[in-house]
Amino acid sequence: MSPRPVPVVLVGGNGHGRWHRRNLARLAADGRVRLAGVCELQPLPEAELAGFGRVEQSTHLRDLLERTGATVTIVCTPIQTHVDLALTAARVGSHILLEKPPAPSQRAFQQLTEGLRDAGAVCQIGFQSLGSHAVEAIRELVAEGAIGRLRGIGAAGAWVRDAEYYARAPWAGRRRLDGQDVVDGALTNPLAHAVATALRIEGGDRAEDIAAVELEQFRANDIEADDTSCLRLRTAGGTTITVAVTLCAERAGEPYVVVHGDQGRITFWYKEGRVLLQRAGRGPEERLHGRTDLLENLLEHLRSGVPLLVPPERAGAFMRVVEAVRSAPPPVRLPGGTWYTVTAEPGGGRPVAPRRVVPGVDSLVEASAERLALFSELGVEWARAASDSVADTAGEASTPRAP
Repeated sequence: MSPRPVPVVLVGGNGHGRWHRRNLARLAADGRVRLAGVCELQPLPEAELAGFGRVEQSTHLRDLLERTGATVTIVCTPIQTHVDLALTAARVGSHILLEKPPAPSQRAFQQLTEGLRDAGAVCQIGFQSLGSHAVEAIRELVAEGAIGRLRGIGAAGAWVRDAEYYARAPWAGRRRLDGQDVVDGALTNPLAHAVATALRIEGGDRAEDIAAVELEQFRANDIEADDTSCLRLRTAGGTTITVAVTLCAERAGEPYVVVHGDQGRITFWYKEGRVLLQRAGRGPEERLHGRTDLLENLLEHLRSGVPLLVPPERAGAFMRVVEAVRSAPPPVRLPGGTWYTVTAEPGGGRPVAPRRVVPGVDSLVEASAERLALFSELGVEWARAASDSVADTAGEASTPRAP
């Protein structure tokens, strides 16, 4: 007999929660899960839950979990609510799929891990890119010496986000809100996968694997958090990792991680699962890799004990980055003349929501990943003149570096 569908509660059904609803519908059609409840401040219209059968809705998670007996809770809510909601679920006896970033500070992350341990709950952190089969394939290529000696890893992400993106919620683009840490910057939320994927490929994704962090944060938009930033990590094994990202790109591109060797390179476009191997004396080799869904992996872990792909301890190094961003000085505001506003499609097309663009930033992000360099080292005047870097060797203090 097939196992009964696993009851699941979704906390946060709008925004990115819509992606989770689609995924739940897929798994429900296969008989794997049953959407037992949705926790939202405003109940979802019945039409948006069509096909799921009877779904309980409530604004109170504990009551909803007790009524539904949900085995798994998906938490897809504002960053500053993650820890409290995840621990509420854990204490009721539900296991958790927790969206990234798991917590807005190192202290909150420690509270999360200790609470999960005390409750005996299992938690998967929602870095979907780490479900890609390409990650292990790349690690094997490096271990086999396919690109020679590892020189370093660079990651780059150039996306566009308009004014509506920051107006969608009170916490969007904030460092703090109502006395709570939020840390909703480009490095820690929308392009956090670039950071986490580079760390996983290197094998340095636990907190103790980070030896030092250098950070440069900027903002063109009228927000608190960063929208254009870069960092350089040194792992305990001596590897250099850089990550350069922007939400003010001239054109949206696919984010990627490039692994540099002294005899070749491997480029991984992690959203596409596409890997390009280039090495001396041989033609380029490209391959598409599949991906294991993190909810499916969590379900299989609960059923048969297969290892979790992203347990909390494998997000420890990423949380060191979050803490460095949180404790750093506020991002440097880019002065007028270093950015411009787009209000229509190229060539005078239809109007679009206003968005700010930093000219040349697409190439800058690419150059950082190529040269493993910070923005201030790449000859850009606004970065050289106004950079604020962080040296984090103790995991606590943040020290500004002089321009």
